[in-house]
Amino acid sequence: MKQGGNEKFKQIEADRSRIDWMITLVPFVLIVVLALLFFLLPDASNAVLGSIRTFLGDSFGLYYLLIGLGTAVMSLYIALSRYGRIVLGAPDEKPKYSFFQWGAMMFTAGLAADILFYSFCEWILYWEDPHTVEMGSRMDWASTFTLFHWGPIPWGFYLVLAVAFGFMLHVRKRTRQKYSEACRPILGKYTDRLPGRFIDLLAVFALLAGTATTFSVATPLLSEALKTLLGIDLPDRTITIAILLATCVLYTCAVMRGMLGVSLLANVCTYCFYGLLLYVLVCGGEARFILETGFSAMGRLAQNFLGLATYTDPTRSTGFAQNWTIFYWAYWMVWCVAAPFFIGSISRGRTIRSTILGGYVFGMGSTFVSFIVLGNYGLGLQMAGRFDIVALYDETQNLYTTIIAIIQQLPLAKAVLVLLIVTMIAFYATSFDSIALVASQYSYKKLGKDEEPQDWIKALWSVLLILLPVALVFSDSSMANLQSVSIIAAFPIGAVIVLITAAFLKDAKAYLEEIN
Repeated sequence: MKQGGNEKFKQIEADRSRIDWMITLVPFVLIVVLALLFFLLPDASNAVLGSIRTFLGDSFGLYYLLIGLGTAVMSLYIALSRYGRIVLGAPDEKPKYSFFQWGAMMFTAGLAADILFYSFCEWILYWEDPHTVEMGSRMDWASTFTLFHWGPIPWGFYLVLAVAFGFMLHVRKRTRQKYSEACRPILGKYTDRLPGRFIDLLAVFALLAGTATTFSVATPLLSEALKTLLGIDLPDRTITIAILLATCVLYTCAVMRGMLGVSLLANVCTYCFYGLLLYVLVCGGEARFILETGFSAMGRLAQNFLGLATYTDPTRSTGFAQNWTIFYWAYWMVWCVAAPFFIGSISRGRTIRSTILGGYVFGMGSTFVSFIVLGNYGLGLQMAGRFDIVALYDETQNLYTTIIAIIQQLPLAKAVLVLLIVTMIAFYATSFDSIALVASQYSYKKLGKDEEPQDWIKALWSVLLILLPVALVFSDSSMANLQSVSIIAAFPIGAVIVLITAAFLKDAKAYLEEIN
């Protein structure tokens, strides 16, 4: 009996010795401190966020834009060059997941429930922006800007890093599943020293910032949908925080099941998502307008892509680039800490070319379909005079109630709200399952092939990921302040993304020379 107890104690000690306590505890302490500041000093915290965001977005906006355009161009270069034929695994290895399974996990892990929020309402924000008036037709450009901000550049961020991480994990067989490890071909011995540790801390902070922004922006829509459906008369903040906590329980339970749970949720989420889009398209009465406007918007994006990607508004006549494009590139940069790692891990057996091009087809394609159908449905109501959505938003200044009002124009609106709620919860659970898995891997010095983190580490990160969103909701942060969290966190991460890309190209070149 005593011997069994000793063996168990030794096993616990061995498990603890594998934990990277610095990467685990420093972010934990920082997030607890930040959450307390937002709880206790909400106004002062929001003011500081806004000041830093204004400085970075205004003074260093070109930095974000250059990294965004450069990464999109690099993704195509990597896919179409000799690097594209490299298999993420053994040269004769076959993909572990079918294209649909792979695409469903990639899409739902890379985009949380905020895609539904923005798909319904983003065109309204552009309609109101002075830059849209400068461009010409509000209808034309409101529908085009949505595709631009969720299109090639955002998915370029994901896919370049996904193949870099996939190459690191499946070709080079590295066991340190961290941002710094992807920099080893350039950093060398400094990967295991202060520079590498600093990169990993930046990555974890950025991951927490990205999840905080996503949860805080989109969850109030789920709250509003539940209030409308059930007739609940409670403060919005109370319901939103309750939803955040319930969602945390759900994705914590799912993440305990590892990749099986993630795959199952991803499939459910994808079917619900496309079911919602199909219903809006077929039953909303705006099918022709939706399809024709979407087709025109894609053509307009292709024709004007370079101009949109390099627009800086140097005279700050409208601040459009600073308010929107720079925010979005920053938003996707902070999500690049978790989503590309996950995409790279599930891409084993695929070539780099199929990973990048397939990612654009399934990931960007699904994103475009969402904005074309849901966004153009509301735009169609506006243009046809069936419902003055812009006037409602001007009156209420509440995007969440405006979206619910749009949904209520559909037949069987209550059933649509149920589907929306289920889809958003599935999106949240799938996205944060993958994030919690990746974050948990950061807590280990090394992980073996196909080894998953222990349950208590997964549970720790599941709770940690929810603290800052709850604090931001509690402090009633505005949309601008929620955006600020991503813009600030993305500033150092942008440089790391460039470093990882350069390190991958160097390592992949060496690999091709080795096998030829």
